[in-house]
Amino acid sequence: MNKKAEKLLALAGLALLAACECPKDPQVITPVVIDDESLRGSAADFIANAGDRVFYDYDKSTLSQESEATLLRQVEWLNKHESRKVLVEGHCDPRGTREYNIGLGERRANAAAKFLLDHGISQDRVRTISYGKDRPIEAQGTQEEVYRLNRVAISVIE
Repeated sequence: MNKKAEKLLALAGLALLAACECPKDPQVITPVVIDDESLRGSAADFIANAGDRVFYDYDKSTLSQESEATLLRQVEWLNKHESRKVLVEGHCDPRGTREYNIGLGERRANAAAKFLLDHGISQDRVRTISYGKDRPIEAQGTQEEVYRLNRVAISVIE
């Protein structure tokens, strides 16, 4: 494995480690200094320095202050890396019908995407998709933790 791949793997591991602490406070991001120029602007850089998830209350698609803070960090990151695009995925916990959750996931993804657009990110850089309850993000933990961690919009760098 070459040095660049090792650094990228280490950065991705650090981002995953930070994500593992989500149950404590999923909105807190500790910035990571990327000293390898080739890793700046990567998906791992985005996760580590902007945060890729905004969480929602049960059966809601409105953004909390914490979610808006995460989205502001995403706006800042996207403004620094203007060639990067983002796919905002809407997810739901397993309660409710598939059809209802597809609609709720869409509203969640659209709420996060609208925030990005309203803060200057151009329409051609933002796409949305809803997975509803079809692609759970988290299946480990107590039932309430699993529910809480799956009520989310995830921004994926393309």
